[in-house]
Amino acid sequence: MANSGDKFLYFLIGGFVGASVALLFAPKSGEETRKYLEAKYRTGSEEFGGRLRSGREYVSERKEEISHKISDAIDKGRETVSRQKEQVESAIEAGKKAYQEEKSKLEEQAEGETT
Repeated sequence: MANSGDKFLYFLIGGFVGASVALLFAPKSGEETRKYLEAKYRTGSEEFGGRLRSGREYVSERKEEISHKISDAIDKGRETVSRQKEQVESAIEAGKKAYQEEKSKLEEQAEGETT
């Protein structure tokens, strides 16, 4: 069984043989073939460049969109924590007030019983 290095070598040899046969049986002259290949290269290169630019724009737009969503989520989280903090503080104050009232009532009852 051939290892990956041998497979790659066979692939390269096959590509070279295929390209050689294609050039030998090409219906156009060498110069015409070179011009044709050059034109195809330019076309492919321009198309690739266009797709690359489109991809960059898409990634940039998505990055901004995700950034805004994260920022909004953080702001909402801060607001929720702030509201909950206020509620806890109010509950603590109400508890202290109730404690003081009950303490005062008990102290009054205790004084009334001792007199």
